[in-house]
Order: sequence, then C-alpha cells, then structure tokens
Amino acid sequence: MSVFLGIMIPFVGTALGAACVFLLKNDIRDGVQKALLGFASGIMVAASVWSLLIPAMDMSENMGKLRFIPAVVGFLIGIGFILALDTFVPHQHIGQGDAEGIRKNWSKSVKLVLAVTLHNIPEGMAVGVVFAGMIADNTEITLAGAFALSIGIAVQNFPEGAIVSMPLRSEENMNRGKAFIYGAASGIVEPAAAGITILLRDMLVPFLPYLLAFAAGAMIYVVVEELIPEANEGKHSNIGTVGFAVGFSIMMVLDVALG
Repeated sequence: MSVFLGIMIPFVGTALGAACVFLLKNDIRDGVQKALLGFASGIMVAASVWSLLIPAMDMSENMGKLRFIPAVVGFLIGIGFILALDTFVPHQHIGQGDAEGIRKNWSKSVKLVLAVTLHNIPEGMAVGVVFAGMIADNTEITLAGAFALSIGIAVQNFPEGAIVSMPLRSEENMNRGKAFIYGAASGIVEPAAAGITILLRDMLVPFLPYLLAFAAGAMIYVVVEELIPEANEGKHSNIGTVGFAVGFSIMMVLDVALG
C-alpha cells in the first residue's frame, strides 16, 4: 500500500495543479509562470543530485575510486534518451509558434500535453527506480527517502499542472473540465512509468546505480533544455532564478530530513 501511495503522489500533484483552472479566471501571469518554472527546475536538479546520483555512487562503493562510472554512464544515457524523444515525438511548448519533433497533423492541445508528458516520463521512472531500490533489501534506499523524492516531484508537478491547464483554457478556448482533464492526463505517465519499473525490479536491481543515474540525466536534460530557458526568457529573468533557489532548497531539505 505504501508503494502504491508513493508512486501516486506525483500524479496527485499534477492533478491539483491542473485544478487551478477551476479557481483562477485568467491565465497565469508571466512573472508567476517564470517563478514556477524556476521552482520546478530547482526541485528537479536537487532531486537528481541527492536522490539519484549520490545514491548511485554510494551503491557502487565496491568499485572504489571508479564508483563514478555507473553514475556517469547512466547519466549520459538518460540525456540521450530524452534527446531522442525530444527529437522525434511531436510536441509543442506553451508560447511556442512551431511544434517540435516529427510533423503530425495533431491538434495543438495534444502537442502541448505531450510536451509536459515528456517531462514526466523521467520523473515517473525516478520514483519507480527509487521505490524498487527500497523494496530490494540489499540497497541503502529507505522508505522515507523514497517518499522524499515522491513528495518533491509532486510539489514541482503542481505548477506544471497549472501551466498546462490554464493556457489550454485561455489560448485554446477549452471549457474548464476538458482543460483540467488534459492537464491531469499529462501526469498519468508518471505512476505508469513507476509501476512498470517496480514490476521489473527483480531484473533491474543489479543495474540500479545505472538506472538512478539514467533518471537523473533525463531530468537534467529537461531542466537545461526547456525549463530554465523558459524561466529566463524576456524581462525579469531573476524571478526564475529565485524560484530555482527556493525549489532547490526545499528538495534538499526534504531529502536530507526524510532520507
């Protein structure tokens, strides 16, 4: 039951954020959106370091001074994986004129949701890998540490859910219910990816350090390629920087206090 709850928490964060479409009349102001993007970036970077890369190296202590190898290899493969998805999957970011990926005659709404879904795949895998490591008795990952990552990702998913549903309401003229469903649907991939990872845990445990680093690389790609540039675009880019600092600090505290 605790594992099911743990992998569902990030989705709940996305759904609650998407529900803002029922509470707010207008689109999210530019400054607020920058702060939220920076906040999400800070959460993801801190989670990548404390919850994923450091545990990956700790699990490889038997390799001595070469214990960095699984972390580096997994990290680079994770970067490459999201780069491939970013290159081939049709998607479109908020405020972007042209879609990215292979050209498809899909609606703008679907492409907007797919853009956020690409963010959520590595986050779901990260949660799944950590809980798989917690279930395996031969790792140092604790239930509290796994929940720290899950809660941290849920916190940063809240603004992401709002950033999807609110523009769909204002730019695509969707009714509130449909905009909420689209926003929440962007996060359903997280428990799905986490669940698949956990089901395959017996096969994956020997490769756990690589998988932790893989998830970190995938998350860092999203941050550097999309979230930070969007947070720093235009005027008042310092708002995004402050948001990053707050998000990073919160995730660091969660991981250290609960881990």
